[in-house]
Amino acid sequence: MTSNETTQRVAIVTGGSGGIGRVVAERLAKDGMQVLVHYSGNPQRADEVVAAITAAGGTASSAQADVADEAQVEALFDTAEQRYGGVDVVVHTAGIMLLAPLTELKLDDLDRMHRVNIRGTFVVDQQAARRLRSGGALINFSTSVTKLALNNYTAYAASKGAVDAITLILARELRGRDITVNAVAPGPTATALFLEGKPQEVIDRLAKVPPLERLAVPEDVAEAVAFLAGPARWVNGQVIYANGGAI
Repeated sequence: MTSNETTQRVAIVTGGSGGIGRVVAERLAKDGMQVLVHYSGNPQRADEVVAAITAAGGTASSAQADVADEAQVEALFDTAEQRYGGVDVVVHTAGIMLLAPLTELKLDDLDRMHRVNIRGTFVVDQQAARRLRSGGALINFSTSVTKLALNNYTAYAASKGAVDAITLILARELRGRDITVNAVAPGPTATALFLEGKPQEVIDRLAKVPPLERLAVPEDVAEAVAFLAGPARWVNGQVIYANGGAI
C-alpha cells in the first residue's frame, strides 16, 4: 500500500494565488487534497485563496518562492513536507506571458519569459521528481498556442514548447517510480490576464474558434488538472489540449 493511500494527499500549486492557478487549488482542495498555495509576490491574494478553501471545509496554506530560484523552490517543498508530511501532486501553473511580434519583442522580455517559463519549469520539476511520493502526479502548464500559431505569441509559445519537451522526457526518466508527468495546454481562457487590453471584437473572434463557440473558463481547465492529478493513472507523458476542440 502506497503512502498516498494511507494519508490525505498533498498538492503544491505554483501560481496558485490567481487566475487558473487559484481555481486549480480550490478544485484539488474540494477533491480532498491538502493544498500549499504558492505565490510569487502577492501574499494577500494567496491568503484569499487559502481563506476560500478553508471556508469551504478544505485544508490549505500559502508559501512564497521565486520558481526560477532553486534554493527557494527547495524551501517550498520543504514547507509542504513539514506542514503536511509529504507531496503527492505538483501543479505548475506559474508563468508569464509577454506578447509582441518577433521583430518587435524586446530581448529583455524574451529573457524574462525564458527565466520564469523554462528555467522555472525545470527547477520546479527537478524538485518534484526528487520529492513526489509513489502514486504521485506532476502537471505542467503549456499552451495551445504552440499549435494555434497566433500572431504575437512567438516567444511565449517557444517557451511553452520547451515545457512540452521537459514534460515528455521527464515522464520517461521517471520509469519505475509510479509517478505520472503530463502537461495541460489551455486555449483562450477568460481570465483577467487574458481579457485585459483586448478589444471586444478580438475576444468575440477567439470565442468562435472552438466548435463549442465560447472561451474556456478556469473551471474547464481545472477539470483536466483534477483528472490528471487523481484517477488518470494510465495517462502519462502527454500534453492534454484543453481548448474545446480549437485544434
